[in-house]
Amino acid sequence: MIRTATPDDVPVIHAMVRELADYEKALHEVQATEDQLREALFGERPAAYAHIAEDDTTGEPVGFALWFLNFSTWRGVHGIYLEDLYVRPSRRGGGHGKALLTELARICVDRGYERLEWSVLDWNQPSIDFYRALGARPQDEWTVYRLTDDALSALGAPAPVA
Repeated sequence: MIRTATPDDVPVIHAMVRELADYEKALHEVQATEDQLREALFGERPAAYAHIAEDDTTGEPVGFALWFLNFSTWRGVHGIYLEDLYVRPSRRGGGHGKALLTELARICVDRGYERLEWSVLDWNQPSIDFYRALGARPQDEWTVYRLTDDALSALGAPAPVA
């Protein structure tokens, strides 16, 4: 079962974000707090959205998808950027990941969005195989760039007054 996340889900979403980061060998990089997630998902101006995959029998959260809108200037419409898709290891293979992606694809179709995009680590072959089996294709001609920390601060610093 897939459902829209509620504020009560923030602790489990936060826990699964940390589990995902650990799986991706980057737990030390997680800085987000539950309060930050709550504000981003359910504040006055939500910046992101989330869906929860639940066990059909117990209702226990077993996975999540966290996403936000992007925009294509070439197509002239919004799309969805999937920031995180995670299913707990003990629950993988049960269709939860596919159900989460199916829900996001349904949202795209219903709202006229023309893209559903995400990134995957080069070494994560099980996920790559899963996505390819769904019909997703890599955008090999693109390289992701990112500014953070000191580089972002330096570039975004106010210009010196002349």
